[in-house]
Amino acid sequence: MGFSKEGKPKRLVKTLFFLLTMVISLLLFSAPVLLVIADALLPFALLSASLSPDSPLSLQTISSHLRNYDFRSSLIDIPLISLIRSAVILCVYSFCDGPRLSRGPYLGVATICSVSSLAFVSLKASFAFGDSNSDRGGYARAMEVALFLCSLGLGIGHVVVAYRTSCRERRKLMVYKIDIEAVSACKNGFPRYHKILQQEKVKQEKSEK
Repeated sequence: MGFSKEGKPKRLVKTLFFLLTMVISLLLFSAPVLLVIADALLPFALLSASLSPDSPLSLQTISSHLRNYDFRSSLIDIPLISLIRSAVILCVYSFCDGPRLSRGPYLGVATICSVSSLAFVSLKASFAFGDSNSDRGGYARAMEVALFLCSLGLGIGHVVVAYRTSCRERRKLMVYKIDIEAVSACKNGFPRYHKILQQEKVKQEKSEK
């Protein structure tokens, strides 16, 4: 039997909706890992965009920036802090199971790392953008602003994702607890059911003998 032409668009829409739902669910479930990856890569990409084409970002330029580091003008510490922050949060997230994700080290460590890095970046921004006589070009200056905003946004994102993950795991634990209590209530509420099962088991054992 062939399918009608009128039903094809409807099936296509349902299939696309199903695929979109699955992708969104996967992204929400993998949000901590995806955010860590973004936190490790985006600041370095923005720092590279803020540099001049004659000195692209590489291990050599990173080493040079570290040797000539100045808190008021150097920007290499912003992506390094993001990298360290994401590495610590990822390690804690990897070693946590459901109960510890619900109320445990993941949310606490993510909050501490994010708040401390936000304080550092905010303090640094007051020095970096306090100099109105900077000779930076418009594009490079815009990339620097984007770098600071990206670090701040990703830091807040870590706290939000950790909190949502904690709430999701708490809901799972509540559902599991309710299921266990429901099973226990059923057992206590129907004692004759267990007696019947025991009698049937005894009859089966006698017949086998």
